Amino acid sequence: MPETLSIPPWTIHLLESGRFGLDGGAMFGSVPKALWERSNPADEANRIELALRHLLIEGEGRLILVDTGMGGQWAEKQRDMFALRQPENPLQTALAAAGFGPEAVTDVILTHLHFDHAGGATIKEGDEWVPAFPQATYYTQQAQWDLANNPSPKDRASFIPDNFMPLQRHGRLEILPAGEEIAPGIQLLGGNGHTDGHQMVKISGSEKGAGSTLVFLGDTIPTTAHLRLPFIMGYDLRPLETLREKQALLAQAAEEEWWLFFDHDPQVPGVKIAPGGKDYQIIQRYDSVP
Repeated sequence: MPETLSIPPWTIHLLESGRFGLDGGAMFGSVPKALWERSNPADEANRIELALRHLLIEGEGRLILVDTGMGGQWAEKQRDMFALRQPENPLQTALAAAGFGPEAVTDVILTHLHFDHAGGATIKEGDEWVPAFPQATYYTQQAQWDLANNPSPKDRASFIPDNFMPLQRHGRLEILPAGEEIAPGIQLLGGNGHTDGHQMVKISGSEKGAGSTLVFLGDTIPTTAHLRLPFIMGYDLRPLETLREKQALLAQAAEEEWWLFFDHDPQVPGVKIAPGGKDYQIIQRYDSVP
């Protein structure tokens, strides 16, 4: 599988910091297990394997990290509960494999502040939690920040304050509206289906044509199985809004031949799609790129 994808002026490094498991029923909501288990087999605890995947976008004097995984702060009991498999310093190890250290990262886009996306945003130094990327500006949306600081009983367990509050205390957090560009061609696409103020990341190259646009889907479409329109997570706060977001995004992605990259699919990092029957069919996988 290629480790980088070129969308000039950007070079996109594909990183993975580990694997974990979540309940398959929760990952697929109202879809019967007999359907989702065909593509995502469950273990004895009904967990399906998920990747902790990130993009590292290099170019124009910037090194932009998308999502930070679960971090290394988990106790053994929690590691067992989530079937967590990763090195001791998961994201730093993944960055080092691509030839970079934490100090080289200039920007960190957090699709949202759930623990499996923002867990590596901070590290503990002595008794204090501090930003893991000391030179970086971190980005989230106001609605997500507000929810993370005042979550509902449904999603309280998804937010761990030590993952994100130190970013504000140390002056590294910037709250942006949906649709904003943090660099030319790097745009934040907002949505509220999965959680308030979720943001996908759209990368548009300077050269137009097929393959010149890539979208990192976050948890709007976490795996290839979720390309099917009715396959929506039970974790989503507003499933019908997720459906509308998927319908609009996938229609444009198919028409304009975008690359779509998944945060959690354990086998397939990215695909191109075309209309097919009631849903969409995969016409090219990232691992088939020359």
